[in-house]
Amino acid sequence: MRLPPPVLTAELLGGAVAVAGLLGVLAAGVGLGSIGLVTGATAAAALVAVLAAAPVDGLGPAGRVTLLRGVLAVGVTALVADPVSTPALVGLAAVALVLDGVDGAVARRRDVASTFGARFDMELDAALLMVLSVHVAGLLGSWVLLVGLARYLFVAAGVVLPWLRGELTPRFSGKVVAAAQGVVLVVASSQLLPAVVASVLVAVALAALLWSFGRDVVRLWRSADTHPVRVRRGLAGVVTLLAGVLVLLAFVTPGDIARLVTPAFVRVPVELLVALVVAVVLPAPVRRVLAWVAGVVLGLVLVLVLFDLGFSVSLARPFDPARDAVLLTNAYDFVAGTSGPVLAVVVAVVVALLTIALLAAMGGAVARLARIAAAHRAATLRLVAVLAVAWLTAWTLSAQLLPGVPVASRDTSIRTVDRTLAIGEGVRDQRAFEIEAATDAYRDVPGDRLLTALRGRDVAVVVVESYGLSALDDPAMAAPVRAVLDDGERRLGAAGYGARTGVLTSPIAGGGSWLAHATLLSGLRIDGQQRHGQLVTSDRLTLPRAFREAGWRTVAVAPGTSGPWPEGAFYGYDRAYGGADLGYRGPPFSWSPMPDQYALAAFDRLERGPGAPPTMAEIALTSSHGPWSPVPRTVPWDAVGDGSVFAPPDGPELPFQAIFTQDPAKVRDDYRRSIEYSLATVWGWTERQAAVHPGRAPVIVLLGDHQPSPVVTGPDAGRGVPISIVSSDPSVLAAVGDWGWADGLTPAPGGPVWPMEAFRDRFLAAYGPRP
Repeated sequence: MRLPPPVLTAELLGGAVAVAGLLGVLAAGVGLGSIGLVTGATAAAALVAVLAAAPVDGLGPAGRVTLLRGVLAVGVTALVADPVSTPALVGLAAVALVLDGVDGAVARRRDVASTFGARFDMELDAALLMVLSVHVAGLLGSWVLLVGLARYLFVAAGVVLPWLRGELTPRFSGKVVAAAQGVVLVVASSQLLPAVVASVLVAVALAALLWSFGRDVVRLWRSADTHPVRVRRGLAGVVTLLAGVLVLLAFVTPGDIARLVTPAFVRVPVELLVALVVAVVLPAPVRRVLAWVAGVVLGLVLVLVLFDLGFSVSLARPFDPARDAVLLTNAYDFVAGTSGPVLAVVVAVVVALLTIALLAAMGGAVARLARIAAAHRAATLRLVAVLAVAWLTAWTLSAQLLPGVPVASRDTSIRTVDRTLAIGEGVRDQRAFEIEAATDAYRDVPGDRLLTALRGRDVAVVVVESYGLSALDDPAMAAPVRAVLDDGERRLGAAGYGARTGVLTSPIAGGGSWLAHATLLSGLRIDGQQRHGQLVTSDRLTLPRAFREAGWRTVAVAPGTSGPWPEGAFYGYDRAYGGADLGYRGPPFSWSPMPDQYALAAFDRLERGPGAPPTMAEIALTSSHGPWSPVPRTVPWDAVGDGSVFAPPDGPELPFQAIFTQDPAKVRDDYRRSIEYSLATVWGWTERQAAVHPGRAPVIVLLGDHQPSPVVTGPDAGRGVPISIVSSDPSVLAAVGDWGWADGLTPAPGGPVWPMEAFRDRFLAAYGPRP
């Protein structure tokens, strides 16, 4: 890449200084922010890079005027990116348009007109129109972009239709139409006219522009002897464009669904700069091999980002390859259970093929772009210089279009390092968990010293799926859900029950219920499948096992379990009822295989008959599991029977993924209604216990397992879940009087918040001697 001649260098340095001064004035005078400064610096760098390659020794007097117009256009560009002052934008654009006639007049008067000067003037006009059309499109609609894109679309068409690149004799009418575009856009930018008037004015200007281009196309057609169509060259350009887009997506796609918005993609990845330089300097054989290797690695990065997006939607956290790989099997089982084994196999094969295709496409894209970069070494280095200016300016100013997403991107490097470190962290976490699980104050406590304050009482741990604090705090849901809680306090109080309520922090959000259940019952934080696997192969004393050793019959009611559940033996259940064991003959309700009312009635029928021993049961209520629609209707308890009374459901069954494809407002409303149903069903069941089993009214631990999907809660929700102890025996509630929990079924603002794993030890200590 040759250095520009001394005169041209001096002119470009002068232009750079003028740009710096103008941006400084805009920053100090009208408050131009970091985004405007980054955009202005990038536009200035692009202007210098283009002119540095000009085939002239200097711009000359006319070219200097055009350069001054370029400086003003940079200011306009900065103000479009950061529209802090409409008067400043209009003023700069107006001066730039006025000077459009000056450079030509100077060239003619001094007889220094040149092909380069005319091209420089024309391209600067086109660039300024493009910038102004972007600004006006934000005011009047995206159709205005056609004004700025017209010339570039014409040039692009010339790649496929080379006869469009023929010579044309300029016509006065064409010059008038071209000049009118800038004037109209400046007037529209001023916002002095009503929007309707401005729209009509721009539409007339656009119609005139299309007429002018159409006339030029006809003239070129008539003047050409042949009219070839180079489809192959056009397709090659499209493929190159797609390759560039794919590579950029890998570099800048955020891994958080909450940040998957347009501003998150307007970034400059430093890795791209490095890759372009490497592509230019490496010899061809090495470049080809390294490009494919880098492409496959970049493809893997994009695959992991896609997993991150999926996990952020379903579990409100990124994907951890070291700990979450086993969840891919769980995902297969989930699809098989909800949609059938055939579809599960099809989905697995399609995902595998798409992954392979993505890796191959990324490898080919990087190899193609590296080959093009090496073939155009000078242009590539100029592009790197422009991007470097953009990155360094954005990094210096800490520029962000989206909070927490810097324009100066280093995501790929950070992700790669984090993924690598995660492998070691997974090994260290495994060892740390082994030590943590082995430390158990209750391991050797004899059964006759466990849970002595609850002897003779039935205990039911009732887990309401996806019942999180958002149901109580979100303004769109809080009032009706809190009304259900208030009604529950009234109804249960009339039946002789009291309650104390607090808040636990679940280890997970959005999904992974079994991890929350394991955390609650084991007293260990189980936030991933790796820890869960270690837990169920240990000899940890779980809450159900403590009850069994203390003399209770222990039961799990898990309607959502559709196959063998060997973990039930680890937890210490004498009997674990899956969905098929409960005798349900009614319809499913989307994911939930049966209504909560039926699950509770089945537990009564199967375990609470005459002569039944004291029972501790964990009952999972699934009606509040996504997609939260349709919500079952409530029937008289004596009419529940085998569940056929619930047919047909009030609404169509929906697949789980419907929560991501429906209107979020509807999804949120469906979630709220399902929580209301589940809670009201628990109140009804509790009232029934007081009536049917007055001497065996159970102590109820009622809680949510985790917050629902971020589709419901939004991206910044915490992981808190309500938990209540409900009992008709005042001594049971008095035992937790020092916990600081609120009276009733609603947690108090500012009350204690414990990690879910703290519950086991606190519960055992409250209702039995401390070890």
